Amino acid sequence: MSRPGTDPEPDADTNAGPETNTGTGPSDTESDSVRPTSSSDDALLGTGTPQRTDRALVRTLLSLAFFAVVLGTVVLGGLLLGPTALETVEDIADADEIEIVDGPSPSPSAEPPPAGERNPDVMDPADPGESTYETDVEPISSATVEDFVHAEVNDRRAAHDLEPIEWDGTVASVARAHSYDMAQRDYFAHTNPDDEGPYDRFTAVDDYCRAYGENIALTWVDRPVDRPGGDDVVEYQTAEGVATGLVDQWMNSTAHREAILEEHSSHGWDRGGVGVYIDDDGAVYASHNFCLAA
Repeated sequence: MSRPGTDPEPDADTNAGPETNTGTGPSDTESDSVRPTSSSDDALLGTGTPQRTDRALVRTLLSLAFFAVVLGTVVLGGLLLGPTALETVEDIADADEIEIVDGPSPSPSAEPPPAGERNPDVMDPADPGESTYETDVEPISSATVEDFVHAEVNDRRAAHDLEPIEWDGTVASVARAHSYDMAQRDYFAHTNPDDEGPYDRFTAVDDYCRAYGENIALTWVDRPVDRPGGDDVVEYQTAEGVATGLVDQWMNSTAHREAILEEHSSHGWDRGGVGVYIDDDGAVYASHNFCLAA
């Protein structure tokens, strides 16, 4: 399951402002009837006295002869049909020539537009830096996912006649540290176990944002997850695919969409930063923090 962060959708969350079958059939019983003896029967047995046991012996010998014929037919049939069956099995067992395809693989990610400064003068001391996860398509880097998310959010804003959000390396560092903390301490929320919210975490690092907001999301790479806004599933194997999925989670949740499109209050945002952490199991934690500094 993909997770963006709100109460209606516990997998997604936003926090804008300064502070998601027996039966058996009938049995057939067959009994022998006593028949008149004939001289021909006696001659066949080579005796002068007709006996029922002799007739039984004849029937037994005839039965054995019949089964021998049947068995010979089966063996001959097996010899005639066996080679064809064996060739078929050998063909199927030739794994080198069999390709099992679950579906079309996505193309590798394009080169993302660089979001901005990765190593600003002021950074969160808990910032884990870059994290990666390798799929069959490409190695997915957290930095590349961040670049794609930043660009995708600005594309969605442009579609609503909003100015792009400027990348802020310090805000991104604070967001990245929160994503890492959620993974390490196994929680998914705006407020961490130390009771610190988004604005608290930012002001512990710097103090130039007079309004602050946060969207968080959780998804996975290399496993099926619910497609945001759809009834089917998707499996992310590229950085670009992960980024699009994260933004789709937010845009399909009212509170997250409002934060991105500045519909949450009277003020907007002039800068922001995306912080992504990719865990060893393929879990992708994302935090998008917004700031109004002017």
